[in-house]
Amino acid sequence: MNKKLIMVLSVSIIIVFIGYIIFDTVKPAGSVKNETKNAAIVEIPDAWKVSAEFKVNEGYLKAVAVNAAGTIYLGGDSFVSCYNKDLKLIWNVKTPSPVTSLSNFRDTVFASTMEQILVMSPAGKILNQWGPFEDSCIITSVSSNKKYVAFADAGNKMVFILDKGGEVKKMIGQNDRHFVIPSPYFEVALDNENNVFVANTGLHRIETYSIDGVLKSQFGEAGTAPGSFCGCCAPPHFALIPEGFVTAEKGINRIKILNKKGEFVEFVNSKNNFIKSVPLNLASADGKTIYGAYPADSKLYIFNRNTTP
Repeated sequence: MNKKLIMVLSVSIIIVFIGYIIFDTVKPAGSVKNETKNAAIVEIPDAWKVSAEFKVNEGYLKAVAVNAAGTIYLGGDSFVSCYNKDLKLIWNVKTPSPVTSLSNFRDTVFASTMEQILVMSPAGKILNQWGPFEDSCIITSVSSNKKYVAFADAGNKMVFILDKGGEVKKMIGQNDRHFVIPSPYFEVALDNENNVFVANTGLHRIETYSIDGVLKSQFGEAGTAPGSFCGCCAPPHFALIPEGFVTAEKGINRIKILNKKGEFVEFVNSKNNFIKSVPLNLASADGKTIYGAYPADSKLYIFNRNTTP
């Protein structure tokens, strides 16, 4: 009985093996080629290129902002500089502390330090200094529109909404401690409709709030896929553009464009020699030219769409 069972099993194995050989022999010649082609789909080329690099001599570069006229503002340790669209210096001002981020609305420039917001005139004069606001404050991002100024405090994990006089109108994250901020990367942006966009970096997403602090929507997830955010805290920097968002990452130092729903559109720059752990601070006024301030070499990188076929 056992011999019969062994014989049946042996015959079955031989039949399966012969069947596999036949299948492999008649398998279409293009099958392997198609599999290779499908595997290569994940290699998405950059749709943009670095059109210019500009070395900053004023000090350690940290932040960039740009207005609709193409005027460029650069900030760092410890300065704010203004350049025209041709990168000719207009003015340079020393600041009392290192600058962590920049924003501008029309001709007014807002520069954040770790504890204060500096309000600057079009000529670079410091008109006012708002703050300090809270103990253990670490301001990492500032944004402005017609009516409000917002800043992100990574130390206290809150977003502050100020009026144009510097008075605090709202603090988002004060009670629920909703924001997960593993490191001092915490970005905020205001649009013209008073939406507040916040990078909840520990949760790998961008969240949208009303000016009163009500969560309206969110998108993002951790991962290395084109539409995901890589790194322990992501996205470390982002900027609003007409199409949606341009975002930076760390871990994989890549810059990409997402639409207003947070869906991947294209890579601006994903194949580079940037240090993985040092993301670029981003700015764009029109979505046609993107500026990246890179702290590792204190250079401003300018990206434009690649028009070559």
